Amino acid sequence: MRLGLLGGTFDPIHVGHLDVARAACRALSLDRILLLPSHVPPHRGAPHASPSHRFAMAVLATQDEPWLEVSDLELLDTAPSFTSTTLDRLEAAGHDTRGLFFVTGADAFHEIRTWKDYPALLDRCHFIVVSRPDWPAGALRAALPELAARLCDAPCEIPARPSIFLVDAPTAPVSSTDIRRRIAEGLEVRGLVPPAVEAHILKHRLYGHHARTRNAHT
Repeated sequence: MRLGLLGGTFDPIHVGHLDVARAACRALSLDRILLLPSHVPPHRGAPHASPSHRFAMAVLATQDEPWLEVSDLELLDTAPSFTSTTLDRLEAAGHDTRGLFFVTGADAFHEIRTWKDYPALLDRCHFIVVSRPDWPAGALRAALPELAARLCDAPCEIPARPSIFLVDAPTAPVSSTDIRRRIAEGLEVRGLVPPAVEAHILKHRLYGHHARTRNAHT
């Protein structure tokens, strides 16, 4: 079975995250992708919503996608959610990490040199890098020339050695930061997050949601 891993703060999860997952799944014929909400992201500030709310929103976003599964693997540890630590946990659970596919956006992978245990990390699993608005996956060849020999345009055959697969696919131009800002300002987020996630945000008054937001949906 080809298993993908998609980590993130998911604060909140949005349609761009789901687009990245779908693109990776199609390009590499993945059977399943685990969504891994982080407890403490290593490269940014503390999340705005609690771990339980972010986990719940991820579950709601994937309830009609049987190939997507939400895992609390990273939420169980209060330490920063480093990819290398997650791979350690999966390895301890019996997974051969060299057969796993870590999914990320091209904007995030552009910062790979700053990730813990780089470059050894790249020998521990495959990476699938999906285009994001203003960050086409193919641009990484120029941005990370030292990795050019390991970059493969997907779909393609899967080499035995862990590789980096570039997936050029359209993904929604949306970010969690912009969604939080819009909610705080009482603006619509319909179409930016799955409907069930929007309903959860409104019900629990997350991200500074106030009466004006509720009125916009009645």
